[in-house]
Amino acid sequence: MEILLRFVPTNPLRLTASRIILTNVAHYTRLAEVGKLEPPKTSGKYDTGQLILHRVFGYRGVILFPWLARVYDRDAINKKESSESNSADSSGDSLSNVGKEVKGRTHTFYQVLIDTRDAPYITVQTNVDMRPEWKKKRAQTEAVTFLGNQESSRSLYAIPGLDYVAHDDIIPYTSVERVPLQHELFDKFLMHNPDKDPPFIAQETLRAWQKKNHPWLELSDVHRETTEGVRVTVIPFYMGSRESQNSAVYWWRYCIRLENLGAAAVQLRERHWRIFSLSGTLETVRGRGVVGQEPLLARHAPAFQYSSHVSLQAPSGHMWGTFRMEREDGYTFDCRIPPFSLESKPDDAAPAPPSAAA
Repeated sequence: MEILLRFVPTNPLRLTASRIILTNVAHYTRLAEVGKLEPPKTSGKYDTGQLILHRVFGYRGVILFPWLARVYDRDAINKKESSESNSADSSGDSLSNVGKEVKGRTHTFYQVLIDTRDAPYITVQTNVDMRPEWKKKRAQTEAVTFLGNQESSRSLYAIPGLDYVAHDDIIPYTSVERVPLQHELFDKFLMHNPDKDPPFIAQETLRAWQKKNHPWLELSDVHRETTEGVRVTVIPFYMGSRESQNSAVYWWRYCIRLENLGAAAVQLRERHWRIFSLSGTLETVRGRGVVGQEPLLARHAPAFQYSSHVSLQAPSGHMWGTFRMEREDGYTFDCRIPPFSLESKPDDAAPAPPSAAA
């Protein structure tokens, strides 16, 4: 067993010896025991109801169900390339960069419900398009967004406090609290059963909601690439299609995580996207920062995660690009965003919120 010291806003995880300690920092420090760490699993999967801490962001959560995803790590092929790669490939601004063959490896991810008491360094953009005329909205805790019904005036609705977590980012623990996790869906999705390990089991509501929303929740492909010690991970999700002026508009959500693997701080200054549609259009999007922020990736907060959306008037396409990064000494470089496909699926049914799942 080990002790976890969790500090906000500094590095949220510090492990020492036998208990989990939660710290709330304002102008003072308060420690409270919340549970005991368990050994991470090196083989097999975690079960539904397992309480977890996120290895990078430090929030408390509970596992709802697993996903098997193909992880395409471009670092593997980049190491094999000669040092004489052309400038277009190096900048990530070439369509040929999309076509480089990367062999995917199967990896387990988990749908996780986040404790609302924790404020992780992850945000979601609630805008619904990638155009410059976006109306900026307040960022919130990581969420899963769905398309509204065709007849609804709401183009999107969000379920906050849902995340996708890789197996390697899971730190399992058992709680000493009577109510181990606070989220409005916790009691709807899970039920306490002291005879089980972990002592929380799925309710029929969770199983029905997962089945109903499987096409929109499913995590299938994960893309990774590292540039000068900054790793970018992209996970795209198909959201469905809607009719607009006698033509179909296809929607995707994509989650991006940036992680500084080095010791020196680095800040994201600009984004540069290239969006290719099967209809033959190629769009360029440039702008300052992401989701209204220019996140600093430093030792106390080495990672930043956000979600956004894109729509195409074609059932498939590709996205790729770069983030302009700046180090403390003023040195700038372009961090490649790994190319990823936007693939549609048959729209069999509209997404259902949890309240409609039973």
